[in-house]
Amino acid sequence: MTTSTSAQHRSDVCIVGNGAIAKTAALGLAQAGHSVTLLVPPARGPAQAAGAERPWDVRVYALNHTAHELLSSLKVWGALDMARVAPVDSMLVHGDGEQAGGLAFDAFSAHTGTLAWIVEDSNLMQALDAALKFAPKVQVVQGRAEKLVEQLDTATVRLDDGTVIEAELVLGADGRESWVRGQCGIGIDYRSYHQRAVVANFACEKPHHGVAYQWFTCAEGIVALLPLPGNRVSLVWSAPETLAETLMGESQGELAIRLGQFAQDKLGALKPLQPENVKAVPLAIVRPHSIVAPRVALVGDAAHAVHPLAGHGMNLGFGDLVDLFKVLAEREEHRSIGDERVLARYARARKEDVLLMQLATDGLERLFSANLEPVRVIRNLGLNLLDKLPMVKRRLISHAMGK
Repeated sequence: MTTSTSAQHRSDVCIVGNGAIAKTAALGLAQAGHSVTLLVPPARGPAQAAGAERPWDVRVYALNHTAHELLSSLKVWGALDMARVAPVDSMLVHGDGEQAGGLAFDAFSAHTGTLAWIVEDSNLMQALDAALKFAPKVQVVQGRAEKLVEQLDTATVRLDDGTVIEAELVLGADGRESWVRGQCGIGIDYRSYHQRAVVANFACEKPHHGVAYQWFTCAEGIVALLPLPGNRVSLVWSAPETLAETLMGESQGELAIRLGQFAQDKLGALKPLQPENVKAVPLAIVRPHSIVAPRVALVGDAAHAVHPLAGHGMNLGFGDLVDLFKVLAEREEHRSIGDERVLARYARARKEDVLLMQLATDGLERLFSANLEPVRVIRNLGLNLLDKLPMVKRRLISHAMGK
């Protein structure tokens, strides 16, 4: 991998983005033999010193088997700090109200070693950066994109300093507010959930035994506690905006007391790991009208943003890459990687998986936000019924694991 500052670049693929999906895309395409220019924003500050003690990152992902297999094939999984990775062996979902329903999943019933792996963003990014150092076909360009122009055989990305990047394919991996998507004139269906994901990390008095807990409530949103290595858990609380403001205004100790009302005696007393490290992210569903345009493909949050209640936003992005890599590898010899028909195949390959996840996450959020007693009773009965249908549960968990 090289970092370039020259004003003219020519490669097979230009990837716009600086997150895990963008870097995984660069690594996978380079290993497939394509030359890649990775366009990232200008550096904001010095990187953390090597060997320095890292605090526990509040941004974590529940990576499924699709993500695991892709990262393993790219030699990234083995570069993770496994002492900071926690397997999820089971999941307990709770409804709301006095007659709360419940649903349990476990790895044994799903005939697998683990349901998912909880990985910090910083851990994943360090592993990707380490792998990219050995990717000679990747050059990194720092700068701010200003204009995207599609031509007959190439697409050109112009930066505000005059730098020009030409490529057969431009990959938009630049997040929910995608610049690439906007340059292509791709419309979106956008709806705010009027919630924020409040995230923080805690030490727990009792061992969690690899269990991920989730509580669906009406008034207080959706609360999830995910296992971290040791007696630690990561909180993702999808809270209504008014409650989120209250939570952000409280101390993390007060937040721990609130969580105790959900966890009760399952985890014992909770103690903040880093009292100053609490963040909140606005939540919305974003459905682009297309994930492809002439010489352009969208991946990750640029292609779809979903509610985090299922923990599969990042996994959808890795699924994008798996299908994109497959489509590009199987294209006819006379077609370039930016060919309109090739990109149409990618769009078709992703349609069902993305639509199912959008419908599931949006539907569940709507169902559990309805503050009507008959609806509360029905959804709790539904959870209890589903818990007693092992065949259906296995199908659901198999799809969630990416198998």
